[in-house]
Amino acid sequence: MFKQVFCVSGLALLVSTATLIGQTRPHYRDFMLGSNLSSISAQVKASAADVRTIRQRPALIQDLQWRVPYFVVGSNQPGKDPVQQITFSFYNDQLYRMAVNYDRQRIEGMTDADMISALTDVYGPVTTPTPKPKTPQAFASSLDVTSGILVSQWGNAEYSVVLLRSSFGPGYQVVVTSTPLEALARSADAEAVRLDVLEAPVRELARKKQEADAALASQEKARAANKATFRP
Repeated sequence: MFKQVFCVSGLALLVSTATLIGQTRPHYRDFMLGSNLSSISAQVKASAADVRTIRQRPALIQDLQWRVPYFVVGSNQPGKDPVQQITFSFYNDQLYRMAVNYDRQRIEGMTDADMISALTDVYGPVTTPTPKPKTPQAFASSLDVTSGILVSQWGNAEYSVVLLRSSFGPGYQVVVTSTPLEALARSADAEAVRLDVLEAPVRELARKKQEADAALASQEKARAANKATFRP
């Protein structure tokens, strides 16, 4: 298994081209689906500020976004890593998705066939994309970080790897997903929205009461101060 180490200002991003065939936990390079947030944070030298909490109930859903430091973005020197950004998504501290965006200068001129060939070397034969049912959604999911036109797909019932072409100019995105964990994350997201809608009237009443109490307290404070100094 060939490995190279990509270092950027002390950041070590381990590169592995091992295939997923026979692996129990699919991965992108050395990032394994199912890993916890602390282990991924350690790999990319992330800080707490890089973590965004999307949902806290009924499950904890978080994103960790890693970007190439600004001083190497766009560098076209041979050997530079083409990855520009990776968004790691976690469901209850389990990595369920990685959305990888590439530096457009580093993949300039590459075609769909070039990208498919490179990914096939890693993930094996292409699988037939499963069309998603076109059913109306009651809400826009806050979990969507992917965008583009589906080009190709790899995987099985446990995981998927999709190649997307940008809808806005040249560019590609690769998304590696744990199918079971993503289903749980989306179910939890939908339940969180349902709970928010259900509890909205109660929260609105509580907000109005808090505002009214604060206004009354402010008036009482002003009354006491003005009464003590008032002279007709």
